[in-house]
Amino acid sequence: MNIKNTLGIGIGYREHFKSELFLNRETVDFLEIICDRYLDSNQYLQGELELLAANFPLIPHFTNLSLGSAEGIDTDYLSKLAKLVKQVNPPWWSEHLCFTKAGGIDIGHLSPLPYTKEAIDIVCRNIKQVQSYIDTPLILENITYMVSIPGGEMTEAQFIGEIAEKTNCGLLLDITNLYINSTNHNYDIKEFLSQLPLERVVQLHFVGGYSHDGILIDSHSESTPAEVWQLMKQVTSSTSVNGIVLERDENIPPFNELARELHQARSIFSG
Repeated sequence: MNIKNTLGIGIGYREHFKSELFLNRETVDFLEIICDRYLDSNQYLQGELELLAANFPLIPHFTNLSLGSAEGIDTDYLSKLAKLVKQVNPPWWSEHLCFTKAGGIDIGHLSPLPYTKEAIDIVCRNIKQVQSYIDTPLILENITYMVSIPGGEMTEAQFIGEIAEKTNCGLLLDITNLYINSTNHNYDIKEFLSQLPLERVVQLHFVGGYSHDGILIDSHSESTPAEVWQLMKQVTSSTSVNGIVLERDENIPPFNELARELHQARSIFSG
């Protein structure tokens, strides 16, 4: 892994705030784009992508590569993905450490993997295939999960770290996901971070969710809670990161509210 670009503070692009984004250009250093939006896209979406690329550095973020699928990678999807990454020409791109397909069926959500050596072998094999198509560095994101898969041979952090080391990938540490999992599954964040190769963290995600019947939900729909801001300070004081992204998908407020969160993240990033 050799990523030297420091991009600063970014936001996950959503068409909802497209106009306000350009009116507040100075608040955003770069954009993270959900790339499935632009695969097999029409002329309008290609125009949108070109407009964004002309005004911001873009980081492609994928959601359906299914790196943990035992049957391997969909090469047709991978070819389209590689073409888009080449078009955008980013310093890195990201995908989730999970599976989204099983037995050829798209299951419709990010599903956790068992923390076993066998699962590591499968993920590493898939990542090496992806890397044969795409030279741009890949970074891996931790997901939230409602159920821990039984039969684990190691902790989640050890699992993530071993895959990153074996594949020479960076990490996209979603600190909201980390906070949610630590609360829902009652584990210690400090211990998690002590087992993670923090020097491989390239980017952070942050946002807020909500609580339902005592369970935290990763809804990307609320302002960032104090616990996540504190975790951002903790991580950035322990290692340098190249970029931090606000990932708001639902209940999107006026852009000035998003800008306040971006400013707060910038203060932590630069501090």
